[in-house]
Amino acid sequence: AGHGARKMEDYGRFLAFLASSLLVGFVSVILSLVWVFHYREGLSWDGGPAEFNWHPVLIITGFVFVQGIAIIVYRLPWTWKCSKLLMKFIHAGLNTTAMILAIVSMVAVFDFHNAKNIPNMYSLHSWIGLAAVIFYSLQLFLGFAVFLLPFAPVRLRAALMPIHVYSGLTIFATVIATALMGITEKLIFALKNPAYSESPPEATLANCLGLLLVIFGSLILWMASRPHWKRPPAENAKILSPIGATPEGTEAESTMTNSSNADKSDLRSNTEAARKQNIKFDEAGQRSTM
Repeated sequence: AGHGARKMEDYGRFLAFLASSLLVGFVSVILSLVWVFHYREGLSWDGGPAEFNWHPVLIITGFVFVQGIAIIVYRLPWTWKCSKLLMKFIHAGLNTTAMILAIVSMVAVFDFHNAKNIPNMYSLHSWIGLAAVIFYSLQLFLGFAVFLLPFAPVRLRAALMPIHVYSGLTIFATVIATALMGITEKLIFALKNPAYSESPPEATLANCLGLLLVIFGSLILWMASRPHWKRPPAENAKILSPIGATPEGTEAESTMTNSSNADKSDLRSNTEAARKQNIKFDEAGQRSTM
């Protein structure tokens, strides 16, 4: 009974984090819209300031909010019964959406700069931002090639998985850092009378937006880094696979899942051995057969 109660408490804690991050992310998107519609010139695609405004809105919507959801999508407990392959498609789809929105938002800035003869790519914000977009597209391409398409050997998947996870979290954190630089830069440029230093309402709103982005990022990173909120390796191998078909996992994986579930009641026996075994089987990206 104690084990069941702990599981429920853990599930409740996960849901609290999920609800908080969704709320904070959603409010961030709303604040970015309030900023550009109430204090700036709204949105349009005409080479003017209203075209530039697509940049903060799409970055916060796609590159921050959607990317954040993509990062934790495997950890939603009700998806553990779905096939790993379906979850990979959802993960890849959300990240592709974020990528497209980020690219459109960058086109808006270059377009606006060129129409107004403002120089491009001189600020630290632009350097780090472009680097983040380049690494993100690389990460996306490698993710598709190695983990989604069925060609990469298990060995390669196992070797690349920790790198993929580290890179994803680092890029996400970098995107938030870049957004903070962008907010600051915009306020210093745009607020002349009254100046940024006089704390007009627009400054307070945009500062609060930056604060929310940091909170959103820290919630996502916390959820993504708890080992016990990880999708159990091939939990579904036995349940879902038709008789005689090879499940996503291997035999070893399935038997390991059963023993590791028994361990979990023993406070998720985080012994070195169990951890190594988990890494060996789960991080192999479970050769999902279609």
